[in-house]
Amino acid sequence: MAKLSLPVILVNFKCYLEATGEKALTLAKICEEVAKEKNVNIAVAPQFTDLQKIAQEVSIPVFAQHIDPVKPGSHTGHILVEAVKSVGVVGTLLNHSERRISDEDVKVCVVRAKENGLITVVCADTPETCQRLAVFNPDLIAIEPPELIGTGIPVSRAKPEVVTGAVEVVKHVNPNIPVLCGAGISTGADVSAALKLGTKGVLLASGVVKAKDPKKVLVEMAENLVGSLP
Repeated sequence: MAKLSLPVILVNFKCYLEATGEKALTLAKICEEVAKEKNVNIAVAPQFTDLQKIAQEVSIPVFAQHIDPVKPGSHTGHILVEAVKSVGVVGTLLNHSERRISDEDVKVCVVRAKENGLITVVCADTPETCQRLAVFNPDLIAIEPPELIGTGIPVSRAKPEVVTGAVEVVKHVNPNIPVLCGAGISTGADVSAALKLGTKGVLLASGVVKAKDPKKVLVEMAENLVGSLP
């Protein structure tokens, strides 16, 4: 994963208006600013319409939120991996709880992404799903219980056993696949707790995107990311 260093804070912009168009670019630049000021790894996953501009304007890693398991051709409305690569992204999320796909599609997308040199972050809702999807050898797996997404209740504190369980089963399948922690991450303490449970970073959205002061939140998270390193 030459284009992504760990541990990392990966900010998913989802489809929030606070992270659309020019606001998306502003937020991406805030992420870049904090990454440089605190010397930490921060990546962003904007909406498709904002990918190219953001990838051109910031130096931090930019991810797509999804790709489809298709090859170039007659696939109206699908997201082609070659298309997202062409605008400068380094990777893609896959199988987010808000954009679930079949196991077979995950497998195909991971292969297609690797063929094009893109990093894959595959999301899973349970340790069992993590174990099943780890067989496809994605670059990272993010454990995110859907019932906690967007609640502000961090899985790292509400269900720590889910996080440690995910880390353990993924390690058993392939010890080279890092695990990220998602769902409800909104404070620096949440980030610290996630790393202490064995993860290599966090995947979050509203905790930053919808914050009154995104930079303040990111700075706190960045300081805890560094402070939790061994």
